[in-house]
Amino acid sequence: MSTSVASAINLRLALLDLPMAESAEETAGARLVAPIIARQREMSRRLEYRLCATDLRIQTFLDDYLAETGLAPQLPNRTLVLDAPGLARSLSLPSKSDKFTSPLLSSYRLLNGVLHNPANDRRTTAGVFHVAEGGLPIPDDKLAVPKGVFARLLERAITAPADSMVLPFTSDSHPAECFASLLLRPLVVPGVHGFTREKRMEVRFIVPGGLVANLDFVESIFGNGGDPYLPENDASLDPETWTGTTGCVILAPHLTSATKKELGLPHVDQATERQRRDGMCWSDPTEKYNGGQAFKVCARDERGVIVTLIADNYFGYCKKEVKTQISYSANLVGCVEEEHSGGALVFPSYDLGQEFINDFTSREHTLAEVLYRDRDRFDLQPEGHALDRQQSHIVLVPADATYSLRTMSVSWAGAHGRQSIPIRSDKVYLGPDGYRVHMSQRLADRTQWSLIGTSPHSTSCHKPSTVSGGGKSEISKAIS
Repeated sequence: MSTSVASAINLRLALLDLPMAESAEETAGARLVAPIIARQREMSRRLEYRLCATDLRIQTFLDDYLAETGLAPQLPNRTLVLDAPGLARSLSLPSKSDKFTSPLLSSYRLLNGVLHNPANDRRTTAGVFHVAEGGLPIPDDKLAVPKGVFARLLERAITAPADSMVLPFTSDSHPAECFASLLLRPLVVPGVHGFTREKRMEVRFIVPGGLVANLDFVESIFGNGGDPYLPENDASLDPETWTGTTGCVILAPHLTSATKKELGLPHVDQATERQRRDGMCWSDPTEKYNGGQAFKVCARDERGVIVTLIADNYFGYCKKEVKTQISYSANLVGCVEEEHSGGALVFPSYDLGQEFINDFTSREHTLAEVLYRDRDRFDLQPEGHALDRQQSHIVLVPADATYSLRTMSVSWAGAHGRQSIPIRSDKVYLGPDGYRVHMSQRLADRTQWSLIGTSPHSTSCHKPSTVSGGGKSEISKAIS
C-alpha cells in the first residue's frame, strides 16, 4: 500500500475521531493538520452529524413508511465515507499485514491485487427473497414480511456486533469500530445522442467496518459516486441526469440469529394463511427467523425509494441487489429495460435411429431450385447431389433421400435409376428445404451411432429483460 493512500485513510479516521493506524499520529504531517481536524470534528458535532442528502431521502421514506409501527429506526449518521476509488480495497487489509481473517471472510494481499473469500459462497435463492408489506404488490413467490418485523430487523441491522465493526486496516494496531459507506450511481437509462441524456439512480451501500471488502467488490463493478456530502454529488441538484429513485443496501449477517418471536411475528394460531405458508409465524419461541439461514428483505413503494437488508456477506447477493434496485428504478421510470433481454433461435433435433427416409420435404423445394438460386455456391455432381464450395463439410442431396447406417449410404431416385453416395461422419447432409442430417455417437454407448435430424424451422425462445440470474442464458443451452 502506498504512503499516500495510508495517509488518506488515516485522515478520514481522524475526522471521525477513530483510532488511526499505528504511528500515524506521530508524523509531522499529522501534527500539522491536528488543529484543523479538531475544528472539523467540533463543527460536525454541533451539526449533530447531519445526514447527507441521499441518506436524508432514505430516512424520510423510512420515517413515513414505518410510522404506523411506532418504531423509528435511524440510519447511522457517522460512517466512514469511502469518497475516492481504491479506499475500500486498502481498508480491507491490515496496514502492516497481507492477511485478514474473521468469522465472515478471509482477505489476502496478492501480487496482482486482493483476494476476498467470504465464508458463505452460496448459489441458491430458495427462501431468500423477503418483501415488507404495505408498499408495491408482493409477488406470490416472495415472502411477505409485516412492517413491524421489517422495522425491528432494521433496528438490529444498524446495531451490529462490535467484532464485525472493526476495520481490517486498523485490526493489527488500534482497532477502530465503525460503519463504512459508499455512494453508487449506477446507470439506468443509457444516453442516446439527440434523443435522451443518460440517467442514473443513487444507491447508498452501508456495511459494518469488518465487511468493507464487500464495498470494494461493488465499487469495482458500479464505480464510486464520490462524497455524498458534496453538492456536486447530490443527484437531486441535477434532475435531468437522475431517475428520481434512491436505493439503500445495508449488510447485516448477524440478523440470522434473531428469533421470530422477538421480531414480532405472530404465533401460528394467530397467523394468516399466507404467514403460515411463508413461515412468518412461530410455534416454538426459540425458532430463528428464516430458519437461521441467509435472506434479504426490502421495503419499497411507488415513491421511488427502496431499502434492502442483506443478512449475509455473500458477494453475489450484493451485486444482484444493486441490479435489482436498477430494475426497480427502470420499472418506475418506464421506457427502459434493466440489463438486456436474451434468448436463442432453437432448431429442434431428433434421433432418427439407423434408417431414415426424408419424405417430409414439400414438393415446392427441389435441389434444382436451390442450385439456380445460388448457382455460384454449389458444384453439381454426376450422381445428382451437390458440394458446397465455401464449407466443404456440407452436402446437398435431393428430396426423398434415404439415409442408412446399415448400408452406410445416402440414396435417392435419380434420372437414371437409384443413385447413392457413402455416408460419412465428417459431413452434414442438407435437403432442399434445409432439413439437416448427420451421424452422431450415442452418449450412453459410444460404440453406437445414430442419425440426427435437425428441423430447418426455428422457434424463437425470448426472455425479456431481467436481472442477473434471470435465466436468459439457460434457454440457449441444450436440454441435456
